[in-house]
Amino acid sequence: MSQIALPLPTGGGGPQRIVLGNANAAVAEALLAPESWPYRTAVLTGPPRSGKSLLAGWFAANGRGEAVDDAQAMPEDALFHRWNRAQEDGTPLLIVAGEPPWNIALPDLKSRLGGSLQLEIGQPDDEMAAELLLSMAQERGLPLGQDAADYLVPRASRSHAALENLVITIDRLSLERKAPPSLGIWRAALEAVNGPDEPRLL
Repeated sequence: MSQIALPLPTGGGGPQRIVLGNANAAVAEALLAPESWPYRTAVLTGPPRSGKSLLAGWFAANGRGEAVDDAQAMPEDALFHRWNRAQEDGTPLLIVAGEPPWNIALPDLKSRLGGSLQLEIGQPDDEMAAELLLSMAQERGLPLGQDAADYLVPRASRSHAALENLVITIDRLSLERKAPPSLGIWRAALEAVNGPDEPRLL
């Protein structure tokens, strides 16, 4: 498991990091070679909180090309003009959207993006989920170790957003109880996130 550091501060004072694993390793590899993309354009999609914007920021900050974040919210004609300008300049263009499918009404834009490289971030496996959980905790200055990950990951929902919510809840409970996060707080956080009848809490 590896990480990409970004020059962006976090609440914990360190740089933000992109955890690389099964869900996004192929995406990160593709971002290193934009000259091979069809039309020099790639469309990046994925679930909420999965690091799409962070990857786009890393791509642009390292001079790989330009990135358009939250492209689904843009007027389609404006996005099409952005695509045309990148083609004229010969600049690789990374277009970031939400979860597929992305229903595009403008025929010219639909055909151009449909012929571009399609990149999608998936759901993390156990190894990546553990690394994500520990990285999120570190960014918040929350002391969680491998023992916490070993307990929490098998009982947590397998999504980036759910793992982030779990870490936030552990942090909140730890502050409310004025105690470092321990097994009791881990279990209370799981119950708060998953519900009191969740069988995996045992």
